[in-house]
Amino acid sequence: MPSCPALPDGFDFTDPDLLHHRVPFPEFAELRRAEPVRWIPQPHGLAGFADDGYWAVTRHADVKYVSTHPELFSSYLNTAIIRFGEHMQRDAIDAQRLILLNMDPPEHTRVRQIVQRGFTPRAIRALEERLRARAHAIVQSALAQSGSFDFVTQVACELPLQAIAELIGVPQEDRAKIFDWSNKMISYDDPEYAITEEVGAESAAEIIAYAMNMAAERKQCPAHDIVSTLVAAENEGNLNSDEFGFFVLMLAVAGNETTRNATTHGMHAFLTHPEQWELYKRERPSTTAEEVVRWATPVNSFQRTAAQDTELGGKLIRKGDRVGLFYASANHDPEAFENPDTFDITRDPNPHLGFGGGGPHYCLGKSLAVLEIDLIFNAIADAMPGLRLAGDPRRLRSAWINGVKELQVTAG
Repeated sequence: MPSCPALPDGFDFTDPDLLHHRVPFPEFAELRRAEPVRWIPQPHGLAGFADDGYWAVTRHADVKYVSTHPELFSSYLNTAIIRFGEHMQRDAIDAQRLILLNMDPPEHTRVRQIVQRGFTPRAIRALEERLRARAHAIVQSALAQSGSFDFVTQVACELPLQAIAELIGVPQEDRAKIFDWSNKMISYDDPEYAITEEVGAESAAEIIAYAMNMAAERKQCPAHDIVSTLVAAENEGNLNSDEFGFFVLMLAVAGNETTRNATTHGMHAFLTHPEQWELYKRERPSTTAEEVVRWATPVNSFQRTAAQDTELGGKLIRKGDRVGLFYASANHDPEAFENPDTFDITRDPNPHLGFGGGGPHYCLGKSLAVLEIDLIFNAIADAMPGLRLAGDPRRLRSAWINGVKELQVTAG
């Protein structure tokens, strides 16, 4: 019988102050060892839900199980976001059910089948040469900076934004607006940004309105882009303007924040594991991007809600209980990975859950994200092989995003 986990009283894996300073790997390891499914109490309503806590799921196998059983564990009931602010209104939470991330089958199946048209291997291949040129241009622009520069704003954030703009036909001159809106949507836990949940909601509304206008324009005048493909004829299984608006809202966060943070964490890992950077520059292993995502795990956690009484990890999960899926813990589970605490760009196989645990919500844009990470690190290795750190990363204060706000580097 395993001993009880030695967690401090009141320890909460969704406390935004925690991720502001570190990912709690020692505590994850302790739970995986002693109590892989554990109730984490919270003051009533703290996370924006009318409840008193959630179940923390920390083992790789259990995170996969929950992810692949949507009939037992719902994304719709309380959304996938594990912690809002305590003043979050229930109707604002319910409004987020219109986002693909927060749907359950069969509605999720219908919408995903439509939007998948934009992410076919052929569609991604069609972007590759343009994105390769953009990656080199981004790195060349950063190289022109004298002295040290911020890797996040000068390099990591640019390619995901430009890729989304290419993919859905947003004019490149508008990409800064999308960047600003998506930042405001997810930064409400970080006092440096001084952004209220109201401002976050306004930013979400701005993205949705922008996308709905695009959809309306394409219905009038179709173009050769994904927007026209997705909205051209609603009665033939396409998205209506509202659905398209919420799809772009999800892309702005899921396709921007995550890849940007994976790239930043990956660069920091390379520069703190110089033997891996030398190996990468020499051999450019095709396994690199997957290990960068495992190591970074940009989304530390999402949640599901039990749709019925069920058992998990020897615990009875009651209908209505929230269940936290801690991907960062799963991605360091020694039952799934040999030497999980080693950054190894040749790791193969690499069954990480950085793109979700499989099932209906497996990351729609995985192939695009892998392509972007490959392209940007190739461009950096070509143009800035002597890159070095000029300061410690400044982390985002967040309940669920493993984010970096600033990483000062010198081209060398």
